[in-house]
Amino acid sequence: MQPGRRSSAFSRLLRHGFTDAATAERLLNAPELSAVRTDPVLLDALGATADPDQALLGLVRLVEALDEGERHTLLDTVTTAKPLRDRLLGVLGASVALGDHLERHPRDWHALVTYEAADLHPGVSDFERALRTATDPDALRSAYRRCLLGIAARDVCGTSDLAQTAAELADLATATLRAALGIAMAESPEDAAVCRLAVIGMGKCGGHELNYVSDVDVIFVAEAVEAPGAPGAPDAPQEPAAAEEAHSREDEETEALRAATRIAARMMRICSDSTAEGTIWQVDANLRPEGKNGPLVRTLSSHLAYYKRWAKTWEFQALLKARPVAGDLELGQEYMDALAPMVWQAADREHFVPDVQQMRRRVVDNIPVAHVERELKLGPGGLRDVEFAVQLLQLVHGRTDPSLRSGTTLTALGQLAAGGYVGRADASQLDEAYRFLRSMEHRIQLHKLRRTHLVPDGEADLRRLGRSLARMYKWDSGVDPVAGLNREWKRHAFEVRRLHEKLFYRPLLDAVAQLAPGEVGQAVLSAGAAKQRMEALGYADPAAALRHLEALASGVSRKAAIQRTLLPVLLGWFADSADPDAGLLNFRRVSDALGRTPWYLRLLRDEGAAAENLARVLSSGRLPPDLLMRAPEAVALLGDEEGLLPRARAALEQEVLAAVHRATSPEQAVAAVRGVRRRELFRTAAADLSSAASGFAPASPHGPPPAGRPRHPAAAPARPLPPEPEQRPGAEAGHSLDLLGAALTDINAAAVTGALQAAIDSVEAIDGEPLPTRIAVIGMGRFGGCELGYGSDADVLFVHEPHEGADENKASRAALKAANELRRLLQIPTADPPLLIDADLRPEGKSGPLVRTLASYGAYYRRWSLAWESQALLRAAPVAGDEALGARFIELIDPLRYPSGGLGDDAVREIRRLKARMEAERLPRGADPTTHAKLGRGGLSDVEWTVQLFQLRHGWEQPGLRTTRTRAALAHAAAVGLVGEEDAEVLDTAWVLASRVRNAVMLVRGRPGDTFPSDGRELAAVGRYLGYGPGRVGEMLDDYRRVTRRARAVVERLFYEG
Repeated sequence: MQPGRRSSAFSRLLRHGFTDAATAERLLNAPELSAVRTDPVLLDALGATADPDQALLGLVRLVEALDEGERHTLLDTVTTAKPLRDRLLGVLGASVALGDHLERHPRDWHALVTYEAADLHPGVSDFERALRTATDPDALRSAYRRCLLGIAARDVCGTSDLAQTAAELADLATATLRAALGIAMAESPEDAAVCRLAVIGMGKCGGHELNYVSDVDVIFVAEAVEAPGAPGAPDAPQEPAAAEEAHSREDEETEALRAATRIAARMMRICSDSTAEGTIWQVDANLRPEGKNGPLVRTLSSHLAYYKRWAKTWEFQALLKARPVAGDLELGQEYMDALAPMVWQAADREHFVPDVQQMRRRVVDNIPVAHVERELKLGPGGLRDVEFAVQLLQLVHGRTDPSLRSGTTLTALGQLAAGGYVGRADASQLDEAYRFLRSMEHRIQLHKLRRTHLVPDGEADLRRLGRSLARMYKWDSGVDPVAGLNREWKRHAFEVRRLHEKLFYRPLLDAVAQLAPGEVGQAVLSAGAAKQRMEALGYADPAAALRHLEALASGVSRKAAIQRTLLPVLLGWFADSADPDAGLLNFRRVSDALGRTPWYLRLLRDEGAAAENLARVLSSGRLPPDLLMRAPEAVALLGDEEGLLPRARAALEQEVLAAVHRATSPEQAVAAVRGVRRRELFRTAAADLSSAASGFAPASPHGPPPAGRPRHPAAAPARPLPPEPEQRPGAEAGHSLDLLGAALTDINAAAVTGALQAAIDSVEAIDGEPLPTRIAVIGMGRFGGCELGYGSDADVLFVHEPHEGADENKASRAALKAANELRRLLQIPTADPPLLIDADLRPEGKSGPLVRTLASYGAYYRRWSLAWESQALLRAAPVAGDEALGARFIELIDPLRYPSGGLGDDAVREIRRLKARMEAERLPRGADPTTHAKLGRGGLSDVEWTVQLFQLRHGWEQPGLRTTRTRAALAHAAAVGLVGEEDAEVLDTAWVLASRVRNAVMLVRGRPGDTFPSDGRELAAVGRYLGYGPGRVGEMLDDYRRVTRRARAVVERLFYEG
């Protein structure tokens, strides 16, 4: 061929979409195509396919496989009959697998010939007729593919839309199951004679919306065949037959179940086995009661017993799509009639909506990291988002509205829109997006007839997929198919994610917001339907919740408009909490306080993290909302990138001292100090509760996303999915607790610093002269240990040292007045959380002087100190006042708390006796010792006394033990071999868990507590803080008892026996 002609042929092939022009030219010159190679109609038709190269290769292979007469007929029909040409080449360009089938069965090209419009959309009976001659498994497989050719042809040519194609695939699956069951029963006529077997289609098969390649989900139901003359049989005699002449009903049922199981298993293998003819699809029976662990076949009564007693929420959701598809259809209908009432009562179950939402999150979280960006079905903005949202609304509203009970997603979506449960505009957008994503899924699977939901990443695969969809959706021919595919995928995935969040919540607002009736595109729920939906979301008082919505969203003001935009998302976050009612009420309170503040709603609207953090704070319990309501402007912290980071102690002290110096009275000064403390407590609690907090939240167990990895089209959903709870408990939880304890200690230390300065200023103003002494405040217990919780008291000692030349008695009186004034100022009743100053660990306890000089402390400790006082001093650290004096106090007590040579045997025995007596006497009456976080078995006291005993005995020789922090001392004891690694881990885990329980109780109840709440909602909220989802309170308590029981066993060995 001359270079010019070759160049011209190449250009023509490239213009028609071929990517390998040389191979295409060689194939067109094949002798088998000599009659049509110059036909421009053929080249145009090839160029219109998804993959012209693949279509041409498939055509050549098909022609080569035909005898000469058939070859002539095919080529003549291809060039003269456009319907066949488009169907055949369309299939060959879209599916290499069906091209392989045509090469094996070349005469099956006749299945693509059509002249009658009525033949376009066959039903189950048509497919059954087409499969009737298949009397063995391989014949069924080839007959199935023959039928699939027609479905694929109608699909790629656009004569069937997505819904029709999915319905045809489901009908073909139904006919195939019936044929496979027929083959299985023909192979085992004895088994078939003794049982009635019904096959219930589930999932997309049951929903009449199947994919090209999908597991066909089924459930099997069987009963014994009634023998003639048996009770209940048509010809049964009036008198019962003699017992010795009949098998017991139980024996008949057992034999029937065995026979049915053999038939069902054989039917599944016929469909699932792979041979030279390929595989039809896998038949999956794992949606049956007990899943893989349950019997393959059950009687109807056994199914009912299971669903009445044991079934979980997701199992009722799965039954939404159930329908009889094969076998004894009468028995199948009995199954449907018996279970339908239970399906439509599922939304009445406790935690129904959270259970469904959690299941959706679990699906997303289980996607392999390498696949998450290409996951079309399960990822955010994928098909499951549509299906879950639709099913959730069906189960909630289908209880009272039978028109919503379709098992087909798009039909159900239309029914929800028609009933006013979803806005018409939203339903239309979701319908469009779902059709596009399902079409993507179909074309991906059709290529090799493999079950996959991953968008390919190869350039050739993406090009074929893009060209296929471009033809279907009539995209601009000038647009690169890959770029067009990515653009449309991103757009539709974003819309799905946005509408997934909006669907369930938005209509609630329209039901109460007093908008103009009949507003286009908006759902209008009746009062009853709105209340029903609120109940399903977990609101204990739906009427009150609807009143709050009405107050927030009604009217035409800009404030109401913005809140109507915000509330659908906020309602979802509140529903994720243990107390949605409190979350919504608190949001109304904050909005009432700040609604006229210009920045407030703008912050929530424009800063996604701020709105989510606020929702978490408002629905977490009593303490954080109470803190916020005292100063609602603290909401601004939630939108600042660094707003939730804990502030350094030095910065806090500088702020409170400046506020004290500006004050005109000690009461005003301490009010300013308390204001700073309140704001910082709110900042800390919000950081602790917020998934966005970098200060206290443990690192993601999956780590950060790989650098440079492309984002999924819906990777930034309208409402981010909450993170999975951290593993309970562990190193990450301990690290978070350390950070939290340090932050709370810094806050309270700054508050004591400010209150001390206010007290000194007050005393100096009254006495008319500077204070004649230096004062230092020594933190004790958790305060000194930098381990404060939300509800901890501030244990302190007061030490002073007169200035040089000052009268010691006068200095002591002045120091005492300052200490008493500090306590008075911090105890002035207010709505703020109290900071109780407890000085009972001082020498001689409550009977001793509140303040001593450094020399007096030294004299007392040298002469009178007891073992328990040395133990208490292990956690002493300066927290406020004169730094040099505080440091000298530490120098004074170090020899006492780390005695040279270690603690003597008598002192050890005394500490053990004291601990045993405390266990017997201090636990509150009626308290459960297995769940008391402080004094209970394996709780804080057990762990701390054990660690402190090691410090007293070995601190003199182990500098690493000279720390006020429990976990740090325990870690060092393990590092140097004083404690076994496993024992140390057990103790650390128990201490962290008990500390977190106390923090959770304070956050939830607004007051300190060492025991789990008895109120169900409060207990659930504690569980949420600890990482336990809905319905897992029992698991939480069991875990706590298990962890602390193990810790107590270690304490028994190390503390009492070591």
